[in-house]
Amino acid sequence: MNRPPHHEPRTPHDLVGIGIGPFNLSLAALAHPLTDLDTAFYEQHPRFDWHPGLLIDGTTVQVPFLADLVTLADPTSPWTFLRYLTAHDRLFPFYFTERFHIHRAEYDAYCRWVAEHLPGLHFSHQIDAVRWNAEHEVFEVDFTQLDTDGEAEALGRTHTRNIVLGVGTTPHIPSPLKPLADDPGIPVLHAADYLHHRDTLLAAEHVTVVGSGQTGAEIFLDLLRHRPAGRERLHWLGRTEAFAPMEYSKLGLEHFTPDYTRYFHALAEPDRDQLAAAQWQLHKGIDAGTIAAIHDELYRRTLHGGWPDATLTPGVHVRTAGRIATAKIELHLEHTRQNTRTPLTTDAVVLATGYRPRPLDRILAAIDPYLRRDSAGRPRIDEDHRLDLDPCVTGRIYVQNTDLHTHGVGTPDLGLTAWRSATILNSLTGKETYRLPHRTAFTTFGLQQPSRIPSARHAPSLTPLADGR
Repeated sequence: MNRPPHHEPRTPHDLVGIGIGPFNLSLAALAHPLTDLDTAFYEQHPRFDWHPGLLIDGTTVQVPFLADLVTLADPTSPWTFLRYLTAHDRLFPFYFTERFHIHRAEYDAYCRWVAEHLPGLHFSHQIDAVRWNAEHEVFEVDFTQLDTDGEAEALGRTHTRNIVLGVGTTPHIPSPLKPLADDPGIPVLHAADYLHHRDTLLAAEHVTVVGSGQTGAEIFLDLLRHRPAGRERLHWLGRTEAFAPMEYSKLGLEHFTPDYTRYFHALAEPDRDQLAAAQWQLHKGIDAGTIAAIHDELYRRTLHGGWPDATLTPGVHVRTAGRIATAKIELHLEHTRQNTRTPLTTDAVVLATGYRPRPLDRILAAIDPYLRRDSAGRPRIDEDHRLDLDPCVTGRIYVQNTDLHTHGVGTPDLGLTAWRSATILNSLTGKETYRLPHRTAFTTFGLQQPSRIPSARHAPSLTPLADGR
C-alpha cells in the first residue's frame, strides 16, 4: 500500500479531531450545527467504547447526568442525554427513578448512540503522522484504514487547517509489576481489563487489588460480593495514607468549574505543580457511597461470628514482584510510615493504578520542532486548550485531557466536557459561537481575577469554505 503523493491539497477541513472518546465526541456534537465549519474525526477502534472493562454492574458515573456531552454548553442540542432517553422511550422511567447519577453502562450506551448517528466520524482509522505544510498553511494528516480484524486495509491522507487531539489515556502499570503484567500466562492485569478476566479472578484462591482510588474500591467490592463468606481471600492495598473519601462537598466541587480552571491556569508553573500534587483527594478519592457499601458488606459477614478473610492496608507500595513455584505471585511490600517490609503471596493481582496521558511523540514527531515546552519539558498550553507553537505555524492544535499541568483537576472530569468543547469552538471560530457563563462558582479564587471569558476574541476568523457555506 502506498500513501497518496504530496500535492496541492484540495479544500482542507477546518478541523480534524484525532481520537473519538467522550471529549472529542462532545466537540463533534457541538460542532454539528455549525454549518460553516467543516470537521472530520478519526478513531482507530471500530466503534465507540468507554472503558468496557470497567462497566461493572451497579457502578455509576461520578457526575450528574446534566454533565453529558453537550447540555452544559447547549441544553437545546439534539445530542443531550434526555434526547437519547426520548429516542428510546425511556424518559418517563428515568423520571420516576429520581436518579441524578446514571449507570456507567448507560453513559456508554448514550455516547454510542451519539456516535452512531452523528455524521463526520470515521472509525477504524489509525492516525499515523501529522505534519505542517508551510507552503499551503495546512496540516497533513496521514492515516491507515483498518479492516474488521484491525489489519491495514488502505492508506490515506487528509488536510486540515486545525487539529484537536483527543487520544485519551493509557493504563499505568508500575514498573515493579510490568514484567508480570506483560506475560499473558500470569494473572496480573490492569483494572481496564477487569471484566474480561472477572471469571478467572473469582476462581482464583487469593486475589490482591492494588490501588486505593474509586476503581480499586469498585473492584474490591465486586470481588467481595461474589466470594464465599469466610473464604474471601482478598487483599486491598493502596499507597495513600487511608482509603479516603473523595471531596464531594458543594463548595469543594467548585474546583471543577471554569472559574477555578481560569484561576489555576493563571498561576505560575511551580504553584500549579504544587497544587496539582496536593489535590489528589478532589479526583482520586473514593465515593462515599462505595466506601459505605464496602463497610456494609464486610460488616454483614460478621453477623454470625468471625471476621471476613479480607485485608485492607493503606500506606503501602509494591517494591518488587515475582513469580514463585508454578502459579503463585509474590509481592514485596513496604509500609511508608512504619518503614517495614513484608512479602505477600497471592494468586492474581488487579492493578487499579490509574492512567497516564497517551504519548503523542509518534503522531506529532514532525511537529515537535515547532512545539514550545515548559521547564519540565511538557507542552505549553494556553487558556483555550491550544498548544503553544512557533508563530510560523498558522494552524492551531488543541488538546483534550492532556493539560492537567496547565488547567488543573478538572482536566479529566466529565463535568467540564461541554464547556471545554465550547471554549475550543469559540476560539476556532473567532466569535462567541456558544455563550459561556461569566461566573460559575460562588467561591472567589484569588484576589486578582483573570478574564471571565476565554479569549476567542484573539483568534482570527476562519477562511470561508470553497462552497460558500
